[in-house]
Amino acid sequence: MEIQQFYYDNKIVKKFLYAAIVFGVVGMLVGLILAFMFLFPNLTDGISFLSFGRLRPLHTNAVIFAFVGNAMFAGVYYSLQRLLKARLFSDFLSNVHFWGWQLIIVAAALTLPMGITTSKEYAELEWPIDIAIALIWVVFGINMIGTILRRRERHLYVAIWFYLATFVTVAVLHIFNSLELPVSLTKSYSVYAGVQDALVQWWYGHNAVAFFLTTPYLGLMYYFVPKAANRPVYSYRLSIIHFWSLIFIYIWAGPHHLLYSALPSWAQNLGVVFSIMLIAPSWGGMINGLLTLRGVWDKVRVEPVLKFFVVAITGYGMATFEGPMLSLKNVNAIAHFTDWIIAHVHVGALAWNGFLAFGMIYWLIPRMTKGELFSKKLANFHFWIGTLGIVMYALPMYVSGFTQASMWKQFNPDGTLTYGNFLETVDKIIPMYWMRAVGGTMYLIGIVVLVYNIVMTVRANAAVEDELAEAPELARLSNGRLKGEKFHAWLERRPVQMTILATVAILIGGIIQIVPTIMVKSNIPTISTVKPYTPLELEGRDLYIREGCVSCHSQMVRPFRSEVERYGPQSKAGEYVYDHPFLWGSKRTGPDLLRVGGKYNDNWHFNHMYDPQTTSPGSIMPAYKWLFDNKPLYIDDIEPKMRTMQQLGVPYTEKDIVEARTSMTAQGEAIEKNLMNDPDFAKSYENSKKAAQAKGEKFTPMSKREITAIIAYIQRLGTDIKVKPKQ
Repeated sequence: MEIQQFYYDNKIVKKFLYAAIVFGVVGMLVGLILAFMFLFPNLTDGISFLSFGRLRPLHTNAVIFAFVGNAMFAGVYYSLQRLLKARLFSDFLSNVHFWGWQLIIVAAALTLPMGITTSKEYAELEWPIDIAIALIWVVFGINMIGTILRRRERHLYVAIWFYLATFVTVAVLHIFNSLELPVSLTKSYSVYAGVQDALVQWWYGHNAVAFFLTTPYLGLMYYFVPKAANRPVYSYRLSIIHFWSLIFIYIWAGPHHLLYSALPSWAQNLGVVFSIMLIAPSWGGMINGLLTLRGVWDKVRVEPVLKFFVVAITGYGMATFEGPMLSLKNVNAIAHFTDWIIAHVHVGALAWNGFLAFGMIYWLIPRMTKGELFSKKLANFHFWIGTLGIVMYALPMYVSGFTQASMWKQFNPDGTLTYGNFLETVDKIIPMYWMRAVGGTMYLIGIVVLVYNIVMTVRANAAVEDELAEAPELARLSNGRLKGEKFHAWLERRPVQMTILATVAILIGGIIQIVPTIMVKSNIPTISTVKPYTPLELEGRDLYIREGCVSCHSQMVRPFRSEVERYGPQSKAGEYVYDHPFLWGSKRTGPDLLRVGGKYNDNWHFNHMYDPQTTSPGSIMPAYKWLFDNKPLYIDDIEPKMRTMQQLGVPYTEKDIVEARTSMTAQGEAIEKNLMNDPDFAKSYENSKKAAQAKGEKFTPMSKREITAIIAYIQRLGTDIKVKPKQ
């Protein structure tokens, strides 16, 4: 049999690793800034592109897609070549993948602070970037599958199973969740509305965590942990059970993010059942990873790489036990909308993804540079300060979550809410936010230490070059099973069949959950009093989305006595039929806003947006002073927006669209007239008008400014449902 020589492409691995390190610093730094914004809400006062609502999606996208994503691609490309005994399929595609992915990240870094967002969790980027993501993902898939087809190793190792499932599933999730109708280059509306949009989004949101942050990293675990420990994986049979049960079950679990919501109860219950079932395959993977280290625990004590891997796998086990527990309805009733969820998410991100990536970086860089790590002591310091940082971050958030939930639900003996003012709960958790900021600082210090250690390692060692390798040419076999060959062994040398089976496994749950909700109208009964938003309210809603208000405010009243007493009647599916996209939210830093319309007058909202602490002492909401700027609300695309909504089934008539600007003027002037009821506002308004005229500047009436549109939208919320006054 001919022995063939070839070169592994290390340079593309180096590029992705270096990008992961850079974006790790950026993503965590933005996260730390956000943590301090809870303590100093006006830290970036008056700077729109540095406001909390705009930076928050930048942080999540930078950590998930820039840091974790680049590290994942680096690990996949390094391990794939060695497991298949083949160079990557195409150097050109590798570089298109790398530079395309970095351009997507740069596009996100530019557009999100500008407020160009869809508001959908982990899918905030607008439609042109969504298309770019799909194209670059296909490039990645072609490169991976092409490498598999030209391999010199007959069987596909378990890591590659997870890589294939990742490619197929992320593609399906991204495409279906990103279906939207464009209004312009920077604006689109989701084709789904309300309850349907919520289900599709959390089908994506939960499984993006599963198939971008979990399955590829499990593949990396199955490769790098045995390599670092110099031991085979604990159980091949367990890896088979782990893989197939995980990818089949995970896809069903999305609805557990929507428990007690307006989602049909059958879909909620399906999500709960499959979430509980997830414990078994998840812990099977954790056990397989940890037991691979059996017999080398003395080595773990001295090798920082193995320490990072142990904490990473432990973090995976903790997060994947907690996730199913949070899907139990009695637990979810306590945890949802609280900081408990923030703790849960960060245990997964900081421990599982972060530490696995760090361990992989510390293992790879010295090998690719043909030398030793500059300092094991610094790597150990990074490990300990990072671990303490995770503990200091997560524990206060658990305490904060329990505190919020218990205070929200407390009643006095006379039946009134003990803490009727939402801000009383905010005041109690400020010490926990201080501790979180300290924990985040420690974690970031660890990353900075890693940067220094890696820079010094690279300087001291050789330049990264492609690596010479040799392997015998693969002898081709017939497609049939060999005598005595078991089914899975046969499947492992048939990548096409394995990919097809994996695709079927992940599609079953999605089809059963999503198709009935979208296709069966009786699942979402309409309410006759619910009408489309007026043109000014539609513009206000888009501003609400632009400013990221959904990051801190929910619009979903659950069927609990405490919530009904605090916010009003529970939410109904028919209330959201014209909401493209849905804005139910996933965290209550502030109160729910579903029924806030008419609760306060226009002046209150005006002052609240300009300086929240004047109307709500102790509030940690930042000011939105740019909404008050002396410039007119941009309305040139109001007609295209309404026509797009019309295509999506919102019953705007041609008359509504033709008269949109007239309607906006009339509603804006009515709000301005209401604002004039405040003598202080009236005096200040006249003074600013005279000052503008004295300078020769054009003066924009308050009726035509962005703040008026925001007020119009907020005052509309919940008013379509007629609430009987209490007797």
